[in-house]
Amino acid sequence: MYPAAPKLTVLMPAYNAGKFIAEAIRSVLEQSFKDFELLIVNDGSIDDTVKIAESFNDPRIVLINQENKGVAAALNFGLSHARADYIARFDADDICHPERLKIQYEFITTYPEYSIVGSAAEYVDADGHYIFTHHPAGHLNEEIQQLKYSVCPFIHSSVIYKKDLVVSNGGYNEHAHTYEDHFLWVNILKDQKACNLSQPLIKVRLNPGSVTIDEKWHSRKFRSIKDSTLKNRSITEAEGNELYHISEKQYSRRKKEGAYYALCGKKFLLNNYQPKKARVNVARAISLHPFRLDNYLLYTVSYLPESFINWLHHINFKIEQL
Repeated sequence: MYPAAPKLTVLMPAYNAGKFIAEAIRSVLEQSFKDFELLIVNDGSIDDTVKIAESFNDPRIVLINQENKGVAAALNFGLSHARADYIARFDADDICHPERLKIQYEFITTYPEYSIVGSAAEYVDADGHYIFTHHPAGHLNEEIQQLKYSVCPFIHSSVIYKKDLVVSNGGYNEHAHTYEDHFLWVNILKDQKACNLSQPLIKVRLNPGSVTIDEKWHSRKFRSIKDSTLKNRSITEAEGNELYHISEKQYSRRKKEGAYYALCGKKFLLNNYQPKKARVNVARAISLHPFRLDNYLLYTVSYLPESFINWLHHINFKIEQL
């Protein structure tokens, strides 16, 4: 029997995650660290997500259900049911490395001055094939504190944090549609110590069904609202409703699929230089959205030398930070 209050709650929201959730659950159950509960919040799924989750016979799994209200609401609902003092965030389409929980729990309990601990991550495609390794923009607390508000300091599904910190700050803001984690960080990091471990502890799966898409594929209005709300560290219900309606109207499955292939192509140029794979993915994005000129530009750039592509990216990044 596991103790009534586990040392760690793995918080996993799930919406129509039937295709990937079994692998995600197994990666948690096979952790070297054993004293946890896996709290799965079913966000009104209409596929076989619940059936798959219930097929696992492990007392550490706790499944709770809510009507479909979105990721932020599911996370807040989960936090209200979490029994541990520490929360390890995890998504239903990602994969935990076997030592992930052990490494992060030992770190945050050995160094209690830290409230949030993230990590690097390996990104894979929808079929689980490796694309690249992502290192957050800051690792040390000093580096994270100096990041511009527009830079998200953590990969959300990689973090472990103190539950009371997030709960006492009102939890996840349900108006910050698709960037509830980023909005949370800009509001709590100012007086908290945080870091990112340099080793990849999770695999993040890029897939067309994700609630998020490449930033470049968001509409100008969406990006404007997101930027201003992050800068001001506040968001109104009206702004939240507008973000939601923009997403519902513009981000169809076809658009998400196009954004997925474009992002894979971009990463095969900038992070793991394989131009042939990049062109295969960008060509698929073009076939889905033939009127997006940025895809043709990306395809053309794929024929340039790696050093020149990296130089162009560096120049563009510096301009965006101005």
